[in-house]
Amino acid sequence: MRTVGILTGGGDAPGLNAVIRAVVRRLAPEGYRTLGIRRGWKGLLDKSTMELDLETVSGILTLGGTIVGTSRTNPYKNEEDARKAEENFRALGLDALVAMGGEDTLGVANRLSQAGCPVVGVPKTIDNDLPGTDVTFGFDTAVTIATDAIDRLHTTARSHDRVIVVEVMGRHAGWIAVHSGVAGGAHHVLVPERKIDLDAVCGSVTRRHERGEKYSIIVTAEGAELPEGAVTQDKTTDAFGHVKLGGIGETIAKAVEERTGAETRSVTLGHVQRGGTPTAYDRMLASRYGLLAAEMVIDEKFGMMAALRDGKFAPAPLDAVAGPLRTVDDATLELVKIFFD
Repeated sequence: MRTVGILTGGGDAPGLNAVIRAVVRRLAPEGYRTLGIRRGWKGLLDKSTMELDLETVSGILTLGGTIVGTSRTNPYKNEEDARKAEENFRALGLDALVAMGGEDTLGVANRLSQAGCPVVGVPKTIDNDLPGTDVTFGFDTAVTIATDAIDRLHTTARSHDRVIVVEVMGRHAGWIAVHSGVAGGAHHVLVPERKIDLDAVCGSVTRRHERGEKYSIIVTAEGAELPEGAVTQDKTTDAFGHVKLGGIGETIAKAVEERTGAETRSVTLGHVQRGGTPTAYDRMLASRYGLLAAEMVIDEKFGMMAALRDGKFAPAPLDAVAGPLRTVDDATLELVKIFFD
């Protein structure tokens, strides 16, 4: 019996369980045994696994998170762990591995593939910034959650004549900020693709007040940068070298209040954007990715990842994730400015 491992790495995203379900349901009739690798690449280093069968995946379609767990472990951070990961891949008897994740997780998957391990990738990030595919599951859910929050913040901001700065996720790309900002009727949106212009932000607030609109909603991505750089929690980094972002919303709120005199508050949505049940769109998208990944295993199309490009699901080179991230293009940023004050 052929054994296929399933692994989820990095931050969780709504739809991961839908992928797991689709892979198991497609492979089981073909006689494959599926093995969940617990807590991402950490599970491969520890040889920590769980059996996945049709009974295990029954009812998980609507669940957020991931039933196999996840982590930000980087087995290629040192030579010993890299060697252990490659050895354990073979020791577990894996005929293939389906790895779900973003640029970091799929970067590890690509290195394993180059080391001779049969790996298939599935792109995952709520930030929607992975190259090689047009859209990633979890993004639609994150935008829906952020938009709902912005809708609610309109009512309290209007009631109190306040400015509210809403910080959403997006380290390198402002897709969540742009989509939720437009959908939620925000009055200004800040993204990592362009340095923050506090004069423009405060000017927007002042103009609205002068014409009798005494409240404003400002949406900012967590990775949006001031001219002097990004705002971070501290100087520590994760296993892949990323600094811990956090606080840009509060920083902007303080600046706006100081410069305009308008009472200003900040709200950080944080991990609530990742949680809960995925939208119908993300369930379907994730299911299609899972089915394609399973077909790639059956057809032995390793060193590839499932992708959606120009409306068609098809394999794409796994090393595509090493390319530049998909950021919000200038044309889109200019187009949506019409909706901002």
